[in-house]
Amino acid sequence: MKKIISIVMVSLVVLGVLWILPLDGLEWGSINLGVDRTISVTGTAQREEKNQLASFSAGVEAVNANKETAVSEVNQKMEEIITLLKDFGIAEADIQTQSMSVYQDQESYYENGAQRYRPGQWRVSNTVEVTVREVDAVSQINDMLAKSGATNVYGPNYRTDDSQTGDDLLSLAVADAQQKAETLAKSQNLKLGKIQQITEMGATNVCPIMYDRAMGGGGGPAEAGTSTLSKTVSVTFEIR
Repeated sequence: MKKIISIVMVSLVVLGVLWILPLDGLEWGSINLGVDRTISVTGTAQREEKNQLASFSAGVEAVNANKETAVSEVNQKMEEIITLLKDFGIAEADIQTQSMSVYQDQESYYENGAQRYRPGQWRVSNTVEVTVREVDAVSQINDMLAKSGATNVYGPNYRTDDSQTGDDLLSLAVADAQQKAETLAKSQNLKLGKIQQITEMGATNVCPIMYDRAMGGGGGPAEAGTSTLSKTVSVTFEIR
């Protein structure tokens, strides 16, 4: 009974408001009974492409009780390596200092049964990263770095040239998305309309990485291999 009374009271209040207010001056808004029907799918395209670039990391390390001596030794060896690279034909812009480290070891010792620490030798290291744009020359550079004053050499790491790859894959990825959308729409007795939105979801470059640690030994043959390039897009279509 209380519930019925409450409904009646609310109805009377609403009727009273409608009686007082000027209905022709109210903005009632609009109701859109039609729903924008769309379908969103993901399209992908990929291909194998020969790697065009390779990179190496070459490092030099020195240990000495005298800080200045250790720094001087590393700098001298690094200058020799950079000179070798430039003489080989590597552009200065493709030789980049990757890391420089100078720190002093803390040696432990015991005094009166207690462990104590004192400054030890200085360790200095420097590493450069080298980009090789002629992959056919990788074996020669590998051998050259291995025989240089570098205390460690890592590489080659192969990759494709990002500035020259993948643009045509976008069109193929959109075509793949359209084919998928048409299949899905047909299964529901629908037809595709215009494209509403296309979003690139990023490119994928999956390439094999060769790893070699050369400690004064010789470098071996190297094959550039290929990388898998991939483009993915999300496409939204009208459906009718």
